[in-house]
Amino acid sequence: MSLITESPRGNCALGGVNAVLSAINHVVPIYHAGPGCCMQTTAGEAGQAGGRSPFYVSGVSTPCTNMLEKDVVFGGEDHLRETIEGAIEILEADAFFVLSGCTSGIIGDDIKSVTEEFRKKGIPIYPIETPGFLGESYRGYEIAFSSLLEHIVKPAKRQDNLVNLFGIMPYHDPFWEGNFEELTRILEKLGLKVNTFFTRHQGIEDIRNSSAAALNIIISPWLLKSASKEYQEQFGVPYLRWPGLPIGASDTSSFIRAVAKELGIEKRGEEVIIEEEDYVYSYLETAIGAMSWKQFAVVGDANTVVGITRYLANDYSFTPIVAIITDPIFRPEDFNRINEQLSQLDYARPPKIVFETDQWKIKKELEEHEEITLLIGSTKEREFALENDIQCSIISYPITDRLIFNRTYAGYKGSLTLIEDLYDNL
Repeated sequence: MSLITESPRGNCALGGVNAVLSAINHVVPIYHAGPGCCMQTTAGEAGQAGGRSPFYVSGVSTPCTNMLEKDVVFGGEDHLRETIEGAIEILEADAFFVLSGCTSGIIGDDIKSVTEEFRKKGIPIYPIETPGFLGESYRGYEIAFSSLLEHIVKPAKRQDNLVNLFGIMPYHDPFWEGNFEELTRILEKLGLKVNTFFTRHQGIEDIRNSSAAALNIIISPWLLKSASKEYQEQFGVPYLRWPGLPIGASDTSSFIRAVAKELGIEKRGEEVIIEEEDYVYSYLETAIGAMSWKQFAVVGDANTVVGITRYLANDYSFTPIVAIITDPIFRPEDFNRINEQLSQLDYARPPKIVFETDQWKIKKELEEHEEITLLIGSTKEREFALENDIQCSIISYPITDRLIFNRTYAGYKGSLTLIEDLYDNL
């Protein structure tokens, strides 16, 4: 009997790929899928990530074959050709990507040969086999980067000051743009040029030349293991994995030191740390005692849970009670990496660490900890907090009751925003 998950936090693999492509400037996805997949996959990611829609082509505006019964019986490749021709005629794009949904994946339509026909005519169009049944959103995120490496990234001359910043998934992290912007700001103070692929209207050319980077920086305890190795094997780009979103002075300064060491710019790194720590502490010292001591729980993706827990425990002296990670973790080394980050705290006892995706079980876990006075999670946790008269801050996916542009909790400036938001919800 199959396992049932109540209220899963995410979409299918197709939705994960769509989230990535929707965030790349001037790129158009073309669905070879059933009716409704375009709208549902967009709604499942962007629709629950802070009230905004992707800014180029998404949802019902996405070209789609809308496969029906006759396509299943007779095949849908001719229908796909017609859809591609229509998309090319109407839409301008630096690249088109054909995404296969569950229907085309089951019947085995050959989207590779169809896209090859158009590429021979000079059309930049590429296939991505991504039927939703392959997995959830994170699987789609991995598939998208594998496809970009296969079809887009080309050898380029090394640039010693160029870095690629990965691991923050568009829309699945509702604060993805703000988090990228703050980490980019910090890295640029080190004298670096930063590729995120998703911000500042970066697009296909930035992806194509990403092999020139001196370092890949992965902000995640577990994502992009295969892609990071492929960059290293194909293009000689080493990688640094930072296991969680760096929030606040302690972790962000450690992050800077790690990057600076990899690139041999330790002196500049220390100069930036002095400047940034002076900035953030000059604000914090003006509000000492503004928030009383809290015993807190965090529910969300690994990046958020690790970053928030470590910041509030190490830099703000709150006591972590339970940390619930909702990512579909399965590799032992990933469990160990997350457990290490949440267990080795400077000024607090470690929280109970739980890996759980089922909303009913998450609620049951929270019910076991009556001492919680601050709950940090998604919109799904708000009801529990209201029922139990607990202060609640909504900062992890899914978020359906906030509008988010480029707000951030990452880095130095983001940590100040976090404290402001916690105070607003007292």
